[in-house]
Parts: sequence; structure tokens; C-alpha cells
Amino acid sequence: MHNEASRRNAPVFSAGFKDPFKILVFTFLSARTRDSTTIKAAEKLFSVADSPEKIAMLQLKKVEALLYGVGFYHVKSRNLLAISKAIAKSGKVPDDFPGLTALPGVGRKTANIVLSRAFGKNTLGVDVHVHRISNRIGLVKTKKPEETETALMKIVSGNSVSELNRNFVAFGQTICLPRNPKCSECPINRICRRVNVGTTCKNCRY
Repeated sequence: MHNEASRRNAPVFSAGFKDPFKILVFTFLSARTRDSTTIKAAEKLFSVADSPEKIAMLQLKKVEALLYGVGFYHVKSRNLLAISKAIAKSGKVPDDFPGLTALPGVGRKTANIVLSRAFGKNTLGVDVHVHRISNRIGLVKTKKPEETETALMKIVSGNSVSELNRNFVAFGQTICLPRNPKCSECPINRICRRVNVGTTCKNCRY
């Protein structure tokens, strides 16, 4: 999955942020927004203010202008200012689940992704890609992301846990698309159960 998605330049692999705060901001902004759009907005934001202290000093209208194009950017702008002020005050990005989810607008998925990517913890963020693909290929049979997280954590172990989100997101961006998935080009089409694929892809004949 990883090699094929990387070869196809999956947008998620373009997000090369390393700093915990920047990883948090990118992940927070990416909710219901394409990664390609989020990357541009995050880079634009960081070119103006690249730390919680600097972002906290910006006016709301300025933040909204910088984040224009990101889904729900009005709400995210207000929450980003609150997040930046909280982190500027504490001096660090929380490195635990309770601390992260206490920040305005930070939910379970975002917290788990930040813990994994910024702090190297074996946590699993389940977004629409992870939920859809893990059900489609037959790894789990769940209806809600929270159920998917619990089910996957029972069968995935070690470093695979922290890598699963990014790999599944990349795979979902390039091959296992929500509609018209590229089953004929998929490296795992022989073992994929293709659950409900017939309802989303008229050209799939596996």
C-alpha cells in the first residue's frame, strides 16, 4: 500500500511537518478538508506566524484570511487562536490524550494522530479513509470510527499501529477511492473482500 501510494504522490505524504505544534495545527485543520488544501493553508499560516506565541497575537480576521478555503475555517480560526494561547501559556503541546482533547476543537482522531506522528506513540487515528478502507477490504465490520479503532487495535500491533493511518489515508487518496476505486490497479485486489464496492464502482469486475 505505502509504496504504491507513495509512487502516485499521495497528498498526505507531502505534509512534512516535524514540529509537534505544526503537526497539531495541520491535523486539526485537515478535518473535512483535502490534504492538498490543508497543506497550502498551513504553509501560508506558518509563513506569517510559525509558533503558538505568534499565532496567538494575530487578529481573528487575519487568521480567517489565512485559512480561507479550509473547511469550516471560521470555527477553526477561533479554535486555533484558543489552542495557540493555551499552548503558549503552558509552554508545550500536550503529549497525552486527555491534554490534547482538552484543547478546543481537538477530538479523538486528531489527538491520536498527533500522539503517533509527533510523539511516536502507538495510537491510531481513525478518519474517513481508515474507517472506509478497513471495512471495504474486510479487516473489520463496523459502523462507527470509534468501533473501527477498537477493532483494529485488537488485530494490529507494533509499529504498524502508528503507520496505519497515514498509509490508509494515502491509499484512499490514490487507489481505494470512495467512488470508482481503482481495483484493477490495487496491489491487494486478490485478498480484498470489496465490501460494497459494487455500489460505488460500475467498472469493477473482480
